[in-house]
Amino acid sequence: MAIEVEINDGICIIRMAGKTSTQSFSMEFLPSIAQSINEALSNSEVKAIVLTGEGRFFSAGADIHAFQEAIENNSAPELIRNLTGILHPLLVRMRTSSTILIAALNGVSAGGGLGLALACDARIGTSDARMAASYAGMGLSPDGGTTWILPRLVGEQVARKFFLSNEIWSAEEAHNYGAVDALTEPDELLPTAIAWAKTWSSWGAHTKEATKHLMHVQTDNDYASHLDHERTLIEAAGTTEAFQEGVKAFLEKRPPSFK
Repeated sequence: MAIEVEINDGICIIRMAGKTSTQSFSMEFLPSIAQSINEALSNSEVKAIVLTGEGRFFSAGADIHAFQEAIENNSAPELIRNLTGILHPLLVRMRTSSTILIAALNGVSAGGGLGLALACDARIGTSDARMAASYAGMGLSPDGGTTWILPRLVGEQVARKFFLSNEIWSAEEAHNYGAVDALTEPDELLPTAIAWAKTWSSWGAHTKEATKHLMHVQTDNDYASHLDHERTLIEAAGTTEAFQEGVKAFLEKRPPSFK
């Protein structure tokens, strides 16, 4: 087991290596994955996280032997509750944090690994990237926020077909549907993801957090309520140093420099 963490110039690269990418969603490996991401999210020096895997997998696979043992012990619901109890709070924090998260999809993202990829702010993939739900074939229903985020990215019926046909999307299909934002060559995957991370994380903290929040809740609000919500947040933005810097930079005809 190995989770490799590297921080340079405010960008934290977290690589799920070995069985952390092939058996991510087990009680042996998921706690370490969550800990690594949570620590990066709590690090004030980290502005963005690039999350990637190793070899053929970005993040995929439950421990099927553990599932079989849990079935035999009549403890499957408890195991699933424990796993989702770690994963789901992590996903909420990823979606609501001001930290930018970019998934660098080197290979397969499936099951909970798909949820992990979808919870990021953007997804960059190579031709080896694949997306699969895989729940139907296991006799399970989807989790990891996949039925909440994927329809918002690709449309409800495309997502319904994906889940109920138990489809596996190629990198090109995922990109064409809108689940993957850009495709690149394998040797350009990390540089491209880092470039996106640097750009998206360069803005003021309020801008990033409020933008992510507004995008997260927009389908839950009616139009008038959402306008009120936007008004509250943009008024708050007017009190920030970033706003002062943005106005000053505009008047001085130079790029803004946000802390």
